[in-house]
Amino acid sequence: MATKNNHIQFSSLFRPTEVICQTDQTDRDTLLKDLLELLAYQRGIGNVDEAYLAVLQRENEMATIVAPGIAMPHARLEAIKQIIVGMATSKNGIVYDKNQPDKPVKLIILTLAPKDAPGAYLQAISSLANICKDPTTADIVANLPTPEKIWSFFKQGGLVLPDHLCARDVMEPSEAQLQEHDTLERAIDLFVHYRLNELPVVDKDGELIGVVTTYELLRVCLPDYILWMEDLTPIMNFEPFAEILRKESKTWLTEIMTGDYAVVEDSAPAIQVAKEITRQKANRAYVVRGKKFMGVVSLEKLLNKILRE
Repeated sequence: MATKNNHIQFSSLFRPTEVICQTDQTDRDTLLKDLLELLAYQRGIGNVDEAYLAVLQRENEMATIVAPGIAMPHARLEAIKQIIVGMATSKNGIVYDKNQPDKPVKLIILTLAPKDAPGAYLQAISSLANICKDPTTADIVANLPTPEKIWSFFKQGGLVLPDHLCARDVMEPSEAQLQEHDTLERAIDLFVHYRLNELPVVDKDGELIGVVTTYELLRVCLPDYILWMEDLTPIMNFEPFAEILRKESKTWLTEIMTGDYAVVEDSAPAIQVAKEITRQKANRAYVVRGKKFMGVVSLEKLLNKILRE
C-alpha cells in the first residue's frame, strides 16, 4: 500500500493527465463529478456515483477549504489500494462554499484514499502544509497554462508524504485556555461558555503548567464526607455550591489545578496520542513543543480523523 512506503513524493500521486487545467466550470459539484470521471478513466476508482456521493457528503457537512483559494475534498474508497489525486484549477475561482461566497477557490486537490488506510488523507494534506501556508500558491498554480506545468510545480516543490502522522497533524487549536493568575470564577465562565469539561492552564510564557477540570471543581464542591452521606436533605439546595460561589473570585486555579493529564510532544507519532489518552483514561491530550502549549487532540476528533478522514 503506497501510504506505508517511505519517502513518497506527492507528485507521484497524480499525473498531468489527471489535471483539469483552467476550467470554465463554475459549479463546484459538477467540477467534482468531472474530476472523479477523469480519475475513473485514468486510474479506475470503482463506482463513480458512490465516490461522488461520498465526496459531496463530506463537503456539504464541512467544506474542506484548507488555505486561501485551496480546497482538498476527499473520500475513502474500497476499490483503490493507494492514494490517488486529481486536480482542477480555475483562474477566476469558483464559489466552493455557499457560506463563504467571498472566498473563491482556484485550486482543488481531490484526494482518494483506500478504505483501509487510516490517516492517509492526513498524510497527503500534511505533505502540502508548507505550500498551503503561502497565500499566493492558489494564484500561482491557477495561472499555470498546462497540466504539465502544474505537475512540475508540485514535483519541483520537493513535497514528500511524511512517513507517519505526528501529533501536530491531528491537533487543533485550543478553544480556550486559562492563565496561571486566573481565578476559579474565570474557569467556571469558560466551562459554561465553551461547554468544555477541562481547560489547559499556561504561564506568562505560554508553557503548559496544568489542567483544570469540571471533575476537580465538583470534588471541591462535594468533599469526600458528602459522598458518603445517605441523607442528602441538608444539602438539597446545593449549599456546597453556594459556598464555592462566595469564594470563586478569590480562589486561585493553583488550588484546584491538576498535573495529571495526557500530554505529548508535537513531533511524537500520532499513535502516541491514542496511547496517552488510553493510559490516562482521558478525553483529550495536550500537545506541547518542549513545554510550550501548541494545541489539543480530543478523543472524538482523533477517532474521526484516523478512522473516517
